[in-house]
Amino acid sequence: MAKMQYSGTGRRKSSVARVRLIPGKGNITINNKPLDDYLAMEIVKREVKRPFEIAGCEGKFDVIARVHGGGTTGQAGALRHGISRALCQADRDAYRAALKDAGFLTRDPRMKERKKYGLKKARRASQFSKR
Repeated sequence: MAKMQYSGTGRRKSSVARVRLIPGKGNITINNKPLDDYLAMEIVKREVKRPFEIAGCEGKFDVIARVHGGGTTGQAGALRHGISRALCQADRDAYRAALKDAGFLTRDPRMKERKKYGLKKARRASQFSKR
């Protein structure tokens, strides 16, 4: 018999995380690397583990994730979003309320603004001179 697995897609800025939850001991694997090897900063690692703390199910699921795009914090936010969605799929009644109150099921809509023509960046114009 195949193991039960739950999936969720998380997004933040330009990062996309495809997350699978499998009942296990709490191992987190991102792009075929353990969490400690993939993410360096402790704050960012804690951010990825937060959904389990809030739902009260630390050590119940193994996480296998594929992440691409963006930087470390954007990827961590995408992972958090994906894990939260997958937990809701696992047991909606038990986890959804707590995760929703924490704001983990809401997609962070902030994106980098596009560059406009005639400007150096999105809003940065060249220096103005009266002469």
